[in-house]
Amino acid sequence: MTLVYLAARSEQDQPFFAFVSFPDPHHPFNPPGRYWDMYRPEDFEIRLPYGAHRNPTPPMRWLHEQWQANGAQMTPETAIMANDEELRQVMALTAGMMTCVDDAVGAIMNCLRQQGLDDNTVVCFNADHGDYLGDFNMLLKGALPFNSITRVPFIWSDPDDRNARRTEALASTIDLSASILERAGLEPYAGLQGKSFLANLNGSNELRDDLLIEYNDSGPRLGFETPARVRSLVDQRYRMTIYQGQDWGELYDRETDPDETLNLWDSAEHGEVKARMSLRLAHQLADLMDESPRARWLA
Repeated sequence: MTLVYLAARSEQDQPFFAFVSFPDPHHPFNPPGRYWDMYRPEDFEIRLPYGAHRNPTPPMRWLHEQWQANGAQMTPETAIMANDEELRQVMALTAGMMTCVDDAVGAIMNCLRQQGLDDNTVVCFNADHGDYLGDFNMLLKGALPFNSITRVPFIWSDPDDRNARRTEALASTIDLSASILERAGLEPYAGLQGKSFLANLNGSNELRDDLLIEYNDSGPRLGFETPARVRSLVDQRYRMTIYQGQDWGELYDRETDPDETLNLWDSAEHGEVKARMSLRLAHQLADLMDESPRARWLA
C-alpha cells in the first residue's frame, strides 16, 4: 500500500507525510518465505551469557531459577531465559526478519527515486524497542532496561545533506515529533515535551544532559508481586534505574562497563553519583505534566 500511495504522489505538489510501520522483527520469530532459513544459527554468537553479569538483580535471578527449574512462561509476551542453541535459532530467525524489513525499505526508497521524490523527501527510520535476544540468556522484553531494549536504531536521511554522520547526543523517541515539525517549518504544539535534534544532524553533540526512560508493566511478572513501575535516568556516563516499592535498583557505569555487567547500586564509592542522579530523576519526573491544551484566555 505504501508503494501505491507514493506512486500516486508523483503528480501532486502538496507535501505529504507517510507513516510506514513493520511489526517485525518481533516474536514469534517467523520470517516469511525465503527469509526463514536465510541465516544459519551456528553463525551467531552468545556474546553476553547470564554468567557475564557479576551481580544479577532479583528479576534476573528469578528468571534464571525459573529457567533452571523448567518453569512455564507466564504469557507468550513475558521475558524468558533460553539455552544457547535456542538463542542462536532465534537470532537467525530475527536476522531473517530484519532482512525482510530491509528489502521492504529498499523497495520504498526505489519507489521514491522512480517517482522523482527522493530529492525532496526526508526519510526517518527508527524502532520503538529492542529484544534481549540472548543478552544474559534472556529473550523478548520486560522490566529490565538493558541496552538491547532501549538503544534502538535511528537514521535520518535529508535531501538537503546526504553526508553520513554520527552523533553521541542523547535523544528519545519523543524528540521525533519536535524534529519533524521544525524540519517542516511548523510551530510546535502546546505541551510538546520533545526537543528538536536537527542541530545534531550537522555535528552537534548537545541536546540533553540526560534522558528519562519509562516502563509500566501490565501484570506482575519476573518475580514482582505487583506490575513493575520502572524509571531510568541515562546520561553520557551512567544509567540509574529505580523500581517502585523496591529497596534495590540499578546503577551502571556505561563508560567502563558498556555492557552493563556490574550493578553499582550498593557501591559506597558511587553514592554521590547515585544521589546526584536520584535528584535529577526527581526533577525529570516533576517536569512530566500535560500542558495541552493551553488556555487562550484567563477566567
